[in-house]
Amino acid sequence: MPKTVAAFGEVMMRLETPGLRLLSQTDTLQVSYSGSGVNVLSALSRFGHRALPVTTLPDNPIGDAAEANLRKLGLLPDFVRRDGLYLGMYFLETGFGARPSRVTYSNRPQSSFNTAAEGIYPFADIASSVDAVHFCGISLAMNDTVRRNALTFAEAVKAAGKTVIFDCNYRPALWGEDGYAIARPWYEKMLHFADIVCMNENDAIHILGLPVSSTERPDQLQELIPSVAKTYNIATIAGTHRHIEANGQHSLLGYLHTGDAFYFADPLTFPVYDRIGAGDAYASGIIHGTLSDFAPEQTVRFASAASMLAHTIAGDTPFSSEAQIFRAMMEGIGDIER
Repeated sequence: MPKTVAAFGEVMMRLETPGLRLLSQTDTLQVSYSGSGVNVLSALSRFGHRALPVTTLPDNPIGDAAEANLRKLGLLPDFVRRDGLYLGMYFLETGFGARPSRVTYSNRPQSSFNTAAEGIYPFADIASSVDAVHFCGISLAMNDTVRRNALTFAEAVKAAGKTVIFDCNYRPALWGEDGYAIARPWYEKMLHFADIVCMNENDAIHILGLPVSSTERPDQLQELIPSVAKTYNIATIAGTHRHIEANGQHSLLGYLHTGDAFYFADPLTFPVYDRIGAGDAYASGIIHGTLSDFAPEQTVRFASAASMLAHTIAGDTPFSSEAQIFRAMMEGIGDIER
């Protein structure tokens, strides 16, 4: 049965240089609108769920354009506020070969979402009208007001008996110097509310400061994730291990921990067209599978295939349907559909 899922977070304008060019080389930019919550909700909308962002957009033509694009992605604007002047932006220079992609942020501290005051969202009312709410660690990196809003909302969702989803999504560039120490108490508070969490062993080691005896990543995962689940009473924890091959292809191993057991998808190896947003596609697969009562084995395979397909699509936002993802699970990379 389709669910109603909300996401608390910033809507951003993505400005991408065309043709693998540097900013210093181009005189045109391609515009789209995204954000971790937007990406997750867009995928969930394609899977048949009702998807509602909880955010603030500027009260001007830029906000009009952003809202129009959210509607195109299947998102419902019921909980979208309009106030302020600015939309956070990021400039993307897509890498090639030895040159990595580069993201440059602009206007984030001044954005309508990040300057919204405490107490302006009807969190209790929203929590009572949805089945689940997605939160992102990127929002926690913004400022104390956003952090307090996120925790107040998560508490309301938990009190209403609904599902709290938290994607750790730690970004060192956003937290700055001593970021792990600053982030830790906020992450710990959010994890106490969370039912579904996206994270891996590096988050447990560096953000939560957990000791580990193993030196290999797979062993660290097996050692730390059950401990995190038990400490914070988290029903489901999921994530990925990524490896970049010598030929530039990426290999992805998806995992899911639930009911005191680990479930792993078969490793997937594929070429990459656009990597940004692929983690959100994986998260959307985990959320969809969990809310739809898929078996754990099917959920982690579905999420991995969703992420693989997202790597093949331009832009942050996943566009694959449930049927296309199931087809990729069964057939892998296919030929032309005629």
